Amino acid sequence: MYLTFYGFKERPFNATPDPRFLYLTPGHREAFAQLVYSVRGNRGFLVLTGEVGTGKTTLLHAFRQRLDGTAAVAHVFNSTLPFDELLEFVLEELGVPTPASSPAQRLLALRRFMLDRRRAGQNTVLILDEAQNLETATLEKIRLLSNLETPTEKLLQILLVGQPELWTKLERPELRQLLERIELRCSLSPLSRDQIRDYVKIRLRVAGSRDLELFSDRAQDRIAAYSRGIPRRVNILCDHCLVIGYADQRRRIDVDIVDQAIESLHGAARRPARRPAALAWTTRDTQRRHGDPGEHRRGGRAQEPACETAHLLTFARHVRDLFLR
Repeated sequence: MYLTFYGFKERPFNATPDPRFLYLTPGHREAFAQLVYSVRGNRGFLVLTGEVGTGKTTLLHAFRQRLDGTAAVAHVFNSTLPFDELLEFVLEELGVPTPASSPAQRLLALRRFMLDRRRAGQNTVLILDEAQNLETATLEKIRLLSNLETPTEKLLQILLVGQPELWTKLERPELRQLLERIELRCSLSPLSRDQIRDYVKIRLRVAGSRDLELFSDRAQDRIAAYSRGIPRRVNILCDHCLVIGYADQRRRIDVDIVDQAIESLHGAARRPARRPAALAWTTRDTQRRHGDPGEHRRGGRAQEPACETAHLLTFARHVRDLFLR
């Protein structure tokens, strides 16, 4: 809805982990470099942790892009799989024909594949996302995968990715052998207030905006306070702000719009509902019902937008009102 109004080529605060929008703080940059270096150095077990929404998945997508052509990567998102199904998924991800027989034969197939990759100068990487949800028994069997090696090097690099409570699980006595094999520990921290300002501007730039000051300073301060430095919260809140700003035809997102968006996210102080059937899909009805705050006036009369624009504005205002109900 708001792309044309704000001059975007795409949504700047989409929730998808698009590596084009990756914002690297010094901490993120260090974690990224260490992960790449460790995989290329065949360092075995690696761990990346961070609170929900701190950018782990986006960093992983950029990490995979950096490894492209130098490593075969299996990325497991479903951390509830039992080990046998997880192994089957890994073989499928790597393109290894899966023997319909015993787990031992599947392990042999995986080992042959990894040896072939090493002869071709490539590493094999297993990424386990949401690893804090893995069963203890599954983690122990994953540790045994690291025994697939030659006399001189590891054949498999295993990256465990999860929330901070992953460490609580790894520190259990029954997993002490796995804990001892971890060679790299990285963590992602929330963004500072200044980093949030940079983060917002980078996303606006990548989305094609020419106005990198679209969000006022006070608006960004409120976004920082609400989000507590979590990029996912920043994205959700900023997207709500743009919907409300478009509905009100506001070229600049100020703190009052941020407050409305926060209110909508928490469902507080809802306005009386307008029934969708009562919406008037004409320019004149749109102006009569909602006013026309963003239009330039000539001779005391508002310029009427085209019919299609009026429809979009009415729809956006209805969405905004649903937010604030």
